[in-house]
Amino acid sequence: MSTISRTLRNLWKIGLKDYGHQMQYIGDTKAGTLIAVDRYGNKYFENLEEELPLRTRWVDYKDKEFDPSQIEPGWHAWISYMVDAPPTADKIMQTGIRTWELPEHRTNLTLSRGAYKPYSTVRPKYSAWQPVAASR
Repeated sequence: MSTISRTLRNLWKIGLKDYGHQMQYIGDTKAGTLIAVDRYGNKYFENLEEELPLRTRWVDYKDKEFDPSQIEPGWHAWISYMVDAPPTADKIMQTGIRTWELPEHRTNLTLSRGAYKPYSTVRPKYSAWQPVAASR
């Protein structure tokens, strides 16, 4: 939650439409410069004048049902403050897709219908107890 003065200052900078969008999806107002848009439509922002440390970078997801695993590895390193330069300015990340990388980033499907479920071929160690009632 931010202060009233910070919220009003950001409302003045970003406008009413973006203010409503940020309050609905982020729950806070942020104003900064657009660094880049990745190939999936996610927008990355940075504001170095922010008074709160480690809250100067953020992502505006393209999908409304967002998940942090929708961020590519290079952008994740930048968002997490592991590297200083975004992938668009980093020479190592400019090499493009490597031969061992997947051509398209896959999101983490844990806790969804598409999650991996292993099939066990081993007999269970324990079996359910079947009560036997004596006849009367």
